[in-house]
Amino acid sequence: MILARWNHIEDLDSFFSRVYFYHQQHGFLCMMLQECFELLQFAFIVGFSSFLLQCVNYKILFRDEFTVNSTSKITLSDVVESPGECVSSFSLTMWICIFIALFCWILRLIGVIYHFFQYSEIRCFYQSALQIGDQDLENLTWHEVQQRVRKAQQEYQMCIHKAELTELDIYHRILRFKNYFVAMVNKSILPLKFKAPLIGETLFLSRGLKYNIEFLLFWGPWAPFDNSWHLREEYKSVNQRRELAKDLSKVIGYIGILNFVLAPLVLLWQLLYAFFNYAEVVKREPGSLGARRWSLYGRLYLRHFNELDHELQARLSRAYRPATHYLSGFSSNLVAIFARNFAFLAGAILAVLVLLTVYDEDVITVEHVLTIMTVLGAVVAGCRVLIPEENIVWCPESLMETILTQVHYLPAEWKDKAHTHEVRLGLSRLFQYKAVYLLEELISPIVTPFILYFGLRPKAQEIVDFLRQFTVEVVGVGDVCSFAQLDLHKHGQAKWHACLSQTSDERRNSFQESLPVVENDIEAEDGKIELSLIHFALTNPEWRPPEAAEEFLTALRSLVQNELIENPLIQRSMLSPSKKSLMS
Repeated sequence: MILARWNHIEDLDSFFSRVYFYHQQHGFLCMMLQECFELLQFAFIVGFSSFLLQCVNYKILFRDEFTVNSTSKITLSDVVESPGECVSSFSLTMWICIFIALFCWILRLIGVIYHFFQYSEIRCFYQSALQIGDQDLENLTWHEVQQRVRKAQQEYQMCIHKAELTELDIYHRILRFKNYFVAMVNKSILPLKFKAPLIGETLFLSRGLKYNIEFLLFWGPWAPFDNSWHLREEYKSVNQRRELAKDLSKVIGYIGILNFVLAPLVLLWQLLYAFFNYAEVVKREPGSLGARRWSLYGRLYLRHFNELDHELQARLSRAYRPATHYLSGFSSNLVAIFARNFAFLAGAILAVLVLLTVYDEDVITVEHVLTIMTVLGAVVAGCRVLIPEENIVWCPESLMETILTQVHYLPAEWKDKAHTHEVRLGLSRLFQYKAVYLLEELISPIVTPFILYFGLRPKAQEIVDFLRQFTVEVVGVGDVCSFAQLDLHKHGQAKWHACLSQTSDERRNSFQESLPVVENDIEAEDGKIELSLIHFALTNPEWRPPEAAEEFLTALRSLVQNELIENPLIQRSMLSPSKKSLMS
């Protein structure tokens, strides 16, 4: 009975994705608690916002109306209206917003119930097929879980098209659409770079825009894919490319218009969510918005093919500190002078107010004193972000090299130019301030409709051609992005094989002769195939790559070993953590 339960799973993409997500989210209880709290959070934001807008008498709260004794304390009963008065004051617009929010909440509730049954099944799979309980998840890496999944395939035959599953098969199913997304960013198919007035060239990719693109291209009802593993047959035919592009262009246009119509509601939600989520953090730590994070575009640009989320996060986390040090080194002396003096003035006034409050707590009840103290604290924290640390030695080229050892992808024209403003500006687009990220999310409901209609819609023909040209069918897996096959024959860059020049002549010649000439338009940019191949082989040491890939990896290992033998300084430097990661 148990064997039959896991035999021939129809949608292995969703199944393996849930298996991976289950491991990353620490088991059934943690996942369901998180989803339930998200439901409560949604209801709280809607309910509390409605209460603040309609049920609080601000004239009494701020003593603009003297309906109570001005010398007495104002109580909650004076300020908060009764439930009947509150509900009766709701306008038609308010009721419409509440019903829309209720509809969305019910949909999310149905989703949570559906996920409950889905992940109950995954928990059973972990316990019965993989012999892993939730209490053991913290002690097992994903690599160990994946090896047990491969063993379970031999017993349960989850995929009936292949007797054994390789690591690449599992990665293909989990990352099928993400590999397409990474490839389209790599080939500059998606319109994510713009020239904005006064700002110049900029990048824009918000969560809302990313969601819309995935909906249009991958899993929406009008998407080019029939299901999660099969591209519609007409997209594979060159004869219908114009008709398909016209249809796709219309769908993108309609979705863009729908985004424009819903923009006010989405914008209102974004503002409310940002306020409730960040207001307390900004009050407590005003400098937190001056910290940096990898942008959504940066995560796609820097992502390898066949790289899972936790693997990408580990790489970018290792690059966080050197990237922060590098960008903080570009401090303006003029700005620093202003910041020091403004911090001194604001700090002095704030110190006096704090001392007066300590001496007599009634000082804080004086009108606007608390507001002034809050603003002064924010000014001091903001100024400190602009003041460079005194004991940091700034070596831009060394820092950029350290960043490169972790992120692996940086434009070639940045070489030996790490000290320039252009390189600093380019990296800051990939590694943005949290304040910039928050601003992008807030303006996303306004900007996204225009990007979809005027940016993505004209790209419909290129998208159709890309899907046809870079889709291959793999037995037992379905249609995948050909870049994700890590095929050096088809998508490798010849210039990246120059490293083979120091290997044995016989091996080098046999390998180079096996590589055909690759057309520029089907090459992956920035050596992404080669680097993705190296990363995947190191992450999955049991994986057996194709012959050409094995030759490339063998030649690379030989070259590295020769370098270590011939140069003891390199061998000594490899003992440091940052240099170890360069090898990986």
